[in-house]
Amino acid sequence: MIAVVYSGSNNAGWRLADKGRTIASFNTNAINPYFNDEKYIVQLFNKNINLIHHAEGIKRIYFFGAGASSDELKQVVYNAFATFFKFAKISIAHDIDAAAIACCRNMPGIVSICGSGSNAAWYDGKKVKPNNYGLGYILADEGSGNWLGRQLIKGFMNETLPANIRKKFIQRYDADRKTLLEKVYRQKQPALFLSSFSDFYLENKQDAYLKNIITTGFSKLIDTYLVPLHKQHPEASVHFAGTVAANFQEYLYEAAQGTEIKIADIIKEPINHLLTYYSNKN
Repeated sequence: MIAVVYSGSNNAGWRLADKGRTIASFNTNAINPYFNDEKYIVQLFNKNINLIHHAEGIKRIYFFGAGASSDELKQVVYNAFATFFKFAKISIAHDIDAAAIACCRNMPGIVSICGSGSNAAWYDGKKVKPNNYGLGYILADEGSGNWLGRQLIKGFMNETLPANIRKKFIQRYDADRKTLLEKVYRQKQPALFLSSFSDFYLENKQDAYLKNIITTGFSKLIDTYLVPLHKQHPEASVHFAGTVAANFQEYLYEAAQGTEIKIADIIKEPINHLLTYYSNKN
């Protein structure tokens, strides 16, 4: 039996399969070594009945996650998995690797994640090539759910939201300046809070003001990361993965107009493609 795990900032998707047949499909809390230590991750496993039931039968684990960006951070995740899954061979990789495999399989291409966070990279068909992107929710994440949340909260607190959007925001969240600031600056994982406002954009995606924010974010993502990558690899196809890219794909295509970026495809949830890929390899 194999387990494929894809963890963003909000949750981790799991697929367990045996001989090409899906045994279980479920979500757990996110697994991110920036925020979660080994003890927390093991405790998370011990609370899930699917994992308890199948732990000994799982022989191969492919984990991809936001935060698994260095050998030290990958080791935190590896140690937790090795403690719980005692009979499994374990592979730990970054979420951009998952997007590359899901979108391109064994073909080269430019890959961008745009979900709760954002990132981009060149994939040569075997490996993602290192770059200086992926700076996280404070320094980067242009166009992502986190970035969208920041713009909405700033507009609310600066009183620059249009009256109709401000009214909907207050009705939806019953929020005030003090509460918002505390959640952004005092809780443990503010990126999760910020990216949660993607739902508000989705509920009001036809509003011109919110549409402008979304397309501006996508334009920043494209101009900052994808255009430079495309200049280095002008022959390469461009692929997107992630919930924000998929949920607002018409605005993503619009933002790409006028650039040399031609979007090949947009995958909402890479995990299903990863499951197919690794099921065929085992």
